[in-house]
Amino acid sequence: MDADWDKRVTAAWATFDDYAEAEAADFRAVIEALVAELPADSPVGPFERACAWDSTGHSDRAVPLYREALAGGLDGYRGRRAKIQLSSSLRNIGQPEEGVKLLTPELVAPSDELDDAVRATLALCLASLGREREGLSLVLGALAAHLPRYQRSMANYARLLVEPEA
Repeated sequence: MDADWDKRVTAAWATFDDYAEAEAADFRAVIEALVAELPADSPVGPFERACAWDSTGHSDRAVPLYREALAGGLDGYRGRRAKIQLSSSLRNIGQPEEGVKLLTPELVAPSDELDDAVRATLALCLASLGREREGLSLVLGALAAHLPRYQRSMANYARLLVEPEA
């Protein structure tokens, strides 16, 4: 895998919205062709394939591919994306508790631009488990940092949603 390959994958994903729902297999074929260029043991291949299945409405097909990618050593930015997307897919197929287990450690991982996606996806998993207050707390906490005013108030409200009453 090199910078040229990454650029071509990025370009392919930039065309995703150009494909009608009925053309989902055509889009997946574009990704498959790019993945075929990778070494057979590259964890990036199953990750990209999982993304293509997931994005075309097949969470059930994506889950084992995300797991394969992570088990194969996918890490860094793509690894974090895989955890977020796997958790979302697990929720979609009725396994939100696994999503919570996978994403909870990401709350204390080194910060990056995916922090809010971690919290939003974890909030959805929590809501699917009937733990809406925890999910709302995560989302409010993430939102607070982006508000032009009321950051402290919203952060406190988020904390109070899950803090035991005195």
